[in-house]
Amino acid sequence: MVLKETLLRHGFEFESDTDTEVIPKLAKFVFDRLSEQKTNDGEGSEKVPFTQVVMEVMRQLEGAYALIFKSPHYPNELVACKRGSPLLLGIKELPEDGKGGAAFHDGKVRLNKENGKPKELFFASDANALIEHTREVLVLEDNEVAHVKDGGVSVFKFDFDKAKKMGGLPRPASVERALSILEMEVEQIKKGNYEHFMQKEIHEQPESLTTTMRGRLIRGGDSKLKGVLLGGLKDHLWTIRRCRRIIFIGCGTSYNAALATRSIVEELSGVPVTMELASDLLDRQGPIYREDTAVFVSQSGETADTLLALEYALRKGALCVGITNTVGSAIARKTHCGVHINAGCEIGVASTKAYTSQIAVIAMLALAVGEDSISSQSRREAILDGLFDLPNKVREVLKLDGEMKELAMLLMGEQSLLMFGRGYNYATALEGALKVKEVALMHSEGILAGEMKHGPLALVDETLPIIVIATHDNCFSKQQSVIQQLQARRGRLIVMCSKGEASLVCANGGCRVIEVPQVQDCLQPVINIVPLQLLAYHLTVLRGYDVDQPRNLAKSVTTE
Repeated sequence: MVLKETLLRHGFEFESDTDTEVIPKLAKFVFDRLSEQKTNDGEGSEKVPFTQVVMEVMRQLEGAYALIFKSPHYPNELVACKRGSPLLLGIKELPEDGKGGAAFHDGKVRLNKENGKPKELFFASDANALIEHTREVLVLEDNEVAHVKDGGVSVFKFDFDKAKKMGGLPRPASVERALSILEMEVEQIKKGNYEHFMQKEIHEQPESLTTTMRGRLIRGGDSKLKGVLLGGLKDHLWTIRRCRRIIFIGCGTSYNAALATRSIVEELSGVPVTMELASDLLDRQGPIYREDTAVFVSQSGETADTLLALEYALRKGALCVGITNTVGSAIARKTHCGVHINAGCEIGVASTKAYTSQIAVIAMLALAVGEDSISSQSRREAILDGLFDLPNKVREVLKLDGEMKELAMLLMGEQSLLMFGRGYNYATALEGALKVKEVALMHSEGILAGEMKHGPLALVDETLPIIVIATHDNCFSKQQSVIQQLQARRGRLIVMCSKGEASLVCANGGCRVIEVPQVQDCLQPVINIVPLQLLAYHLTVLRGYDVDQPRNLAKSVTTE
């Protein structure tokens, strides 16, 4: 607001209320001021360098951004910069005759020939936009400036802290960086035989889970014990086992994935586990100690609140572990160690396969941390067997697609939907409700079943649809009691239960039942979320909304 008010006082007019519009007008103001200063200093014949204009703009800005500047004052030049938000520079070699390439005015930059081969540059905020053109990328770090001029590209580091202290621009330092190679295929960003990316990604979960676990599970036999091998954590397992507490930090779906596995991490590690929404942790400036292990969960690895929480934890001296789906992301680079979930490219805004892969990875983390405990060996081996068979169980539950479409047709006209879960499946209720909310644009609420009598029970009547997750685990008898109480109040019930247990959860036949395969209790959230993902998908299609790009939402939340 201060920048906008300053520009208004200097005669600038604004056509919108967006922060974005302030930036180009600020750049014009800076250009005019620096040009005037050069004229007064007797250097009127020298043009102000484009990078100087951009760096002065950067000095004035706060918050997260990724920007590309182009100006008629600087033909054949382009300047890109970032802080907080992701920005990648893709580099593509062209044939020697340059055919298939484009000149600068077509939006691509022809670089000077190296070894007789001209090149093109591409700027993007996500690797998915680059993979069709090139696999070679340079991930720009915070406060770095990429300057393209006359067919060449230079990268500089802008010292933001030094600029603040000086009240002016320090001399930028030139940066030499190695290129990264994208490990993904073009087919991953295409729909194939599916109508929408979300539908494709739901049905890809057996394969994504297999990829997540590939090379990380040890089957045992031939004198080898069953176990887990997480290369990114092996040098830090001792520290995690002896830490004061484990703190899971995330937002949205990533937070729900961590919540779904909280109990098994506590059980196998013997370490207290706390959950933190990244934004709330920052608002409270909650205590984090050097003896803590902070685990940051993010699909993109660029989530703004989670990144800020990471910087906060690093300042406090905690061991920081990253769990992301994006190699080379900010969280992957800044944490001390971590695990990539390898779920593959996820295009739809609503996360599906990344969620189930996050649960699998955190379950493997729990197994790795607890592998020195003899007392829990049989429990660990049972979970390992369950992980090996998990992709097959997901294939089995995907067969409920038609049944969930029928259910969606019954619910498409409703205004609200409640989901009750408990234990491992409280997170399933939260995530299922989130999916319905974000894509079907229907009010939906995930509620801890133990809190039902403390308010939510007042909402129950014969018109409000309620989904109760009651698969067989140590909370099963309590969920049976919840179902009976809801039925006594004529609740409109949809119950998710383990196969063969329909009569146990709905003895009088007064509710609709969804039967799912039974797996180990800590892995059951992976199975239970799939029907709810399918329900959200079909509700969205039937209600006529955009499945892959819900209104007001973005895939990677890079602003606070």
